[in-house]
Amino acid sequence: MSGRFQDKVAIVTGSSNGIGRAIAILFAKEGAKVTIHGRVEKDLQETANQIVSAGILSENVVVVKGDLREDSVQKELLQKTLDTFGKLDILINNAGGVGPDMCGRKGFDMNMEDYDYLFDLNLRAVVTLTNICMPHLIKSKGEIIMNSSISALPLATTTLVYYAMTKSALDQYTRALAIQVIRDGVRVNSVNPGVVLTKIFEKQGGNAEKIATALAMDPLIVPAGYYATPQDIAEVVAFLADRKVSHYIVGHCLVVDGGNTLMNKNLNSEIIGLGNSTTNGAV
Repeated sequence: MSGRFQDKVAIVTGSSNGIGRAIAILFAKEGAKVTIHGRVEKDLQETANQIVSAGILSENVVVVKGDLREDSVQKELLQKTLDTFGKLDILINNAGGVGPDMCGRKGFDMNMEDYDYLFDLNLRAVVTLTNICMPHLIKSKGEIIMNSSISALPLATTTLVYYAMTKSALDQYTRALAIQVIRDGVRVNSVNPGVVLTKIFEKQGGNAEKIATALAMDPLIVPAGYYATPQDIAEVVAFLADRKVSHYIVGHCLVVDGGNTLMNKNLNSEIIGLGNSTTNGAV
């Protein structure tokens, strides 16, 4: 299948559902060979099935299951990709979370185990995976896209404090890394979503569609009046990864939030932090 990523090879972490799944399917439809990753076997297989159902050859999809916080899983991601496809052109650091599944804790009530979990998943795993992939991305003059959040912006997200800290750090890493490697031919950018309908709400014990709809319908939260879908974010990621159309964008954190962060910052900081039921996005 031809497309803008024809003959490209991409790794998409956290692609067993949500935004990552949408990215993997879109890139495959656009001609890329993709390595998908996730923790839940049935969800990961569903992503693979949807890619094949879209008319993609099964040999153009590599599946890696495991916890991205483990160095062995990161090494398997890269090695399987190289063994199967022979190179790496695009790294999508999508995997992340707002806390351990169903932990029931939020804000400053989260403990240090929660803190370590978030920093290991949302930040350390990104850095270590990027480090081992970098020589191959330099060789291919490739692209790196981070999936961050509007929680990274200078707003006091009190009920998502550790999550927001990891995403703020990720944005700084994006900017610094972009400067470091652009002369080597590698572009680094980030997408920073707002309210997106994904399973992240359900993993915190809420009803995803009900929460996302309530957030989006409030003009003080999302001026656009509707929530984003994973496909909406995937399209932006594809734009950032397509050097033909975005080649002069380097080290940018692109906010995609329906106008959320245009609101009064003091008010907005409280809206973003209303609790587990309103986790401000889906990254």
